Amino acid sequence: MNNLTGYSLFILALLAVIPAFAAPIVELEIRDHLFYPAELEIPVDTKVKLVIINNDATAEEFESFELNREKVTPGMSKGILFIGPLPAGEYPFFGEFFPNTAQGKVIVK
Repeated sequence: MNNLTGYSLFILALLAVIPAFAAPIVELEIRDHLFYPAELEIPVDTKVKLVIINNDATAEEFESFELNREKVTPGMSKGILFIGPLPAGEYPFFGEFFPNTAQGKVIVK
């Protein structure tokens, strides 16, 4: 086996393993200044990729003191942030720009 073939096999093996380590994806939609779903359930001790889909014309900021996360997502666009790994519990979040309506929580089980 020449060096190029060995290197190619190594790269193919590596690419086959990488998806196994990818974070689970959870989607959170913003619509009419509300979060859908208002309760996100994620597994305990697992890093999760949170995709925020803002279907409103205006920007909104995902804010959580308990999660130590904030992310502004412009209107009609998507934003991504990672949360976890977390112990079991409930972690509230809210929309910084519309805090009276945009509220929710992450439930870790």
